[in-house]
Amino acid sequence: MNLAKALDTNALRRPDLPAVITNAISISHADFRDMVCRRATYLSSRGISRDDIVGVNLKDNPEHLAMLFALARIGAAALPMDWRWTVEEKSRLTTFFEPRLVLSDVDDPFADISGRWESVITDDAWLSATDNADPDSTDLADGDPPLLLALSSGTTGIPKGPLITHNQFLSRFMIYFSTLGFTERTRYLCATPLYFGGSRGYSMCSVFAGGTALLFPPPYEMEELVEFANQRGATKMFLVPTLLRRILEIPPNDDGKPLMPGLDMLFSTGAILHSEERAALMRDICPQYLNFYGSTDGGGATALFWDDPSEVDGSVGRPVFGAELDIVDDDDASLSSGQIGHIRYRHPGTATGFHNDAEASRAAFRNGWYYPGDLGWRDNAGYLFLAGRAKDLIIRGGVNIYPAEIEHVLSQHESVLDAAVVAWPSQEFGEEIGAFVVARESGIKPDDLMAWCRQNLSRYKLPREIFVIDELPKSGVGKVLKSELADMLEPID
Repeated sequence: MNLAKALDTNALRRPDLPAVITNAISISHADFRDMVCRRATYLSSRGISRDDIVGVNLKDNPEHLAMLFALARIGAAALPMDWRWTVEEKSRLTTFFEPRLVLSDVDDPFADISGRWESVITDDAWLSATDNADPDSTDLADGDPPLLLALSSGTTGIPKGPLITHNQFLSRFMIYFSTLGFTERTRYLCATPLYFGGSRGYSMCSVFAGGTALLFPPPYEMEELVEFANQRGATKMFLVPTLLRRILEIPPNDDGKPLMPGLDMLFSTGAILHSEERAALMRDICPQYLNFYGSTDGGGATALFWDDPSEVDGSVGRPVFGAELDIVDDDDASLSSGQIGHIRYRHPGTATGFHNDAEASRAAFRNGWYYPGDLGWRDNAGYLFLAGRAKDLIIRGGVNIYPAEIEHVLSQHESVLDAAVVAWPSQEFGEEIGAFVVARESGIKPDDLMAWCRQNLSRYKLPREIFVIDELPKSGVGKVLKSELADMLEPID
C-alpha cells in the first residue's frame, strides 16, 4: 500500500479537521493533501520518478512533512538530512548516496554547493511553481516502492542507509496503533527534529491515521513546550531522555495535577531513566509513560510500560506487537533466560539490508533476523536487559552518534596521526563523547582540534573533551582497544 493514499481518504472523510499545526498556522487534511499532490506533480515534472533518491534538507516545518508524503506518492525514496549539519557533513552524505535532487531551504549554504545532484531551493519561485501544479495529475505509485533511506551507523564516517519500503513503514505504524494508541483523534506533539527517525515516523503516522501533527521544533524552553502542548491539546508526545530530565526541573502543579493533563501517553527511546525519574514523570508529567528499545534499521523491538512491575525498571521491556526477540551466542544458537548474548529480533517492519553496502547487510541481516549489535539477556518473564553494545555506537541524550564519523573528521586534521572516539558515561546525557588522538608532532593543542571539529561537525556530535596521548592501545592485529580508553574516563556526574 502507498502510504500517501491515506491522505486522499482523510481529505474526503475529515476535510476541515487539522492535519498539521504549528505556532503560526493550521493546515486542514484537505489542504494538506492538496499541498502534497501539487508537490508530487511538480517533482515529477522535474524528472523525479519511482526509485529515485531525493535529499530532504529542510527545516522542521509543514513543507518538510509534505515533501515526505509527496515523494511517497511518486514512489521515490527520501534521503533525510539534518539541516543543522555543516556543509561538509552534507557533502559527504550526498557524495556517497548520490541523490538525483536535494531540496534545501533558501538560507541554507548547502544550496550553493554543486555536485552530481540537482540542487533545488524551496524559495518563493518554488512555492509559486508547486502551488500552480495540478494536484490530480500524478498517480500513486503501486506495489511496494522504497519510502526512505533511514540513516544508521557506519564504519567509514558515512552512515549506512537501510532502505525502508512503504509496507515496512506501514508495519511500524501498526506498532504505533497497537502499542501507543495512535488514532484519528491523536494530536501528536513533535518536539524533536523531524530528521530523527522517531519524530518523523510518529508525525507521519499521526497524519496517516487522520489525526494531527503538532510541530514545535527546538530550540525552546521547557516551559514553552508545556504551554504549547496545553494550548494545542496535545495527546501524545515523544521526548529523548535528556529533555525528559529537563522537563522534570519544572516545579510540579500545587494541585497535584500533571503539567500536561491532556497527554494520554508520553514515550521515549534511548538511555534508560532511573526508577526515581520514571516515578516523577508518571506523577508530575503523564501517568502513562513508555520507553521503547529499537533502532532505525529494525524499528521498535521492545517496550517498558508504565504499569510494568518496579523490579524490572532496569529493563527495556518485552517485545512489542508483531515482534520476535531472541538472544543467541556467536554461532546463532538461542540462549536460555539469564544468559548474555547477541540480541536479534524481527517483525514485518524491519529493513532487509543497506543501500549499496552488501558486506554490512550480511552482518546485520541474517536469515530473516536483524542484529542491532547489542548484547543482552532475558529474565524468566521475558523482560530484556541490555548488557552493552557489540558495536561502539554512542547514544547521547537519546541521539545516535557514530564514532567513526568523528574519528574521520579528527584524522583529517594535519596534526593528527590517529584518533579514537568512545562513549563517556554521563549522569545527564547517558553518554558523552570522549576523543583520543595521537599527534604527528608535539605541541598540538586540544582547543585547536575542538575548533576543527566545530567547523566540520554539528554541535551535538562535538566531543566533551579531546585527550592527546602518545599512542592508542591496540591488539596484536592492530585493532584499537576502545575498552581500555573507556576505562580511562571517570563517569560525569
